Amino acid sequence: MNLTGCTPFPQEVAARYRARGYWRGETLGNALRRWSALHGAREALVGDGRRATFAELDALSDGVARQLRELGLAPNARILLQMTNRFEFVPLLFGCFRAGVLPVLALPQHRTAELTHFAKHAQAVAIAVAGDDERTDYVELARTVRAEVASVTTILTAGAARHDGCEALSLDASARPAAGDDVRDARQVAMFLLSGGTTGYPKMIPRTHDDYAYNFRRSGEVAGFGEDTRFLVALPIAHNFPLGSPGFLGALERGGAAILARDPSVATCFPLVEREGVTHAAVVPTVAGRWIEAEATERTRLRSLRVLQVGGARLPETVAARVRPELGCALQQVFGMAEGLLNFTRLDDDEELMLTTQGVPMSADDELRVVDEDGSDVAPGSPGELLVRGPYTLRGYYDAEHHNVRCFTPDGYYRSGDIVRRLASGHLVVDGRIKDIINRGGEKISAEDVENHLLAHPQVLEAAVVAMPDAIFGERACAFVVLRDSARPLGLEELVTHFVSRGLAKGMTPERVEFVERLPLTNVGKIDKKALRERIAALLLGAVEA
Repeated sequence: MNLTGCTPFPQEVAARYRARGYWRGETLGNALRRWSALHGAREALVGDGRRATFAELDALSDGVARQLRELGLAPNARILLQMTNRFEFVPLLFGCFRAGVLPVLALPQHRTAELTHFAKHAQAVAIAVAGDDERTDYVELARTVRAEVASVTTILTAGAARHDGCEALSLDASARPAAGDDVRDARQVAMFLLSGGTTGYPKMIPRTHDDYAYNFRRSGEVAGFGEDTRFLVALPIAHNFPLGSPGFLGALERGGAAILARDPSVATCFPLVEREGVTHAAVVPTVAGRWIEAEATERTRLRSLRVLQVGGARLPETVAARVRPELGCALQQVFGMAEGLLNFTRLDDDEELMLTTQGVPMSADDELRVVDEDGSDVAPGSPGELLVRGPYTLRGYYDAEHHNVRCFTPDGYYRSGDIVRRLASGHLVVDGRIKDIINRGGEKISAEDVENHLLAHPQVLEAAVVAMPDAIFGERACAFVVLRDSARPLGLEELVTHFVSRGLAKGMTPERVEFVERLPLTNVGKIDKKALRERIAALLLGAVEA
């Protein structure tokens, strides 16, 4: 990994991972060539009314690689890839791998503030978006970013619609790659994932061909994927969970197929499961709960489903206990992070472990420590912060020296910010976070970032954002706001308008605002967020006057 701004694995550590077979020296573009040679005529991808075999997906990816080169995107050029769960995403991703172009995988909910930040930080030269989405004008978002970021010159659009000043993505299966493709070193960066955004904007996570191939190869083994696997991509496809943990890449690695759903709703997914014979799906707890409630009335729609993977946030035990009896499939709890470490309950775990834990690390070389506030290891079974390093866990965020000093120990452990307990069996129980975030159904919202935008409002003097309990999403954002002395009354709707005007995603907007005369402080003068969390919880329970 010689890309400026990236932290390499120590040479002796990298040599050990290669010697143990974790890193096999195969680029992700060449992995698709291998899959095509093994399974050429088998169906690999279904989405948007289109189907492709492994051989067809291989050829389509070649065509995209050639187009990227013809557009002037050289190896190591960054392209901001913001696309919904649509057919074109997959050949575009592999086309990037083959052309040596580095995709930055943005999520559909990101808006101009986040996208502009990513583009500037990555020095992106292009943006790829859906050109015909019915709900969001991604082309207009991309144009706004292009106007703000000097390095961005090209907008690539997927879909039948044509847009002035934009290039249409060409899925030409007859176009072979340009000379020089498929020569990249597997030790190099393949793409950038995005962090959960626990402090400020999400940070960029460099994943190499070697480490990410191991990521989805090993997790596919743990998940029991095989040639008969038909994996439903219900969550945003650019997210690490449905992408490669094991995700659709894990399904393809094992000779299975990926079935794309535009959204995780019952109305969208249940017919797909029934029609396409879906065997595996990955969802967040809120989606799992909705599926359970819907299946209680429909009963037969999910007959083909064998395994439901649930991750992104801790699954309540009461919901976990309903999966097998009401959905008729096995539950596999997943606790992981785009930074690396993946934990899975095993399919042969006893019921108590399956329902009450978030699994065990997937690799024999995942090194874990659970430490107290002083960095000392806690007693077995006691709660503490999870530290980790291993063959697919990063050693540093991209071009983020200040963050890296705080997020990594001198000997290379990543400070996850998760509070866990490690049982004698090796299984982890996730108790929460030490970082100041709101986990809204798996979507991580930075309290600090929301506070900064609130404080930009001329009528706001002080602001503190905390998580309030919610029966559907687990947590929602509640803002405690102190107005300036001369300020007129300020309502939630006006604050929402303020956030929209600043180009923020909908999820960044507080869903409740409490106006107070002053914020409580700790004995060292910091805002006492524990007191605020207790106050909003009590208000919601009706224990005090609202």
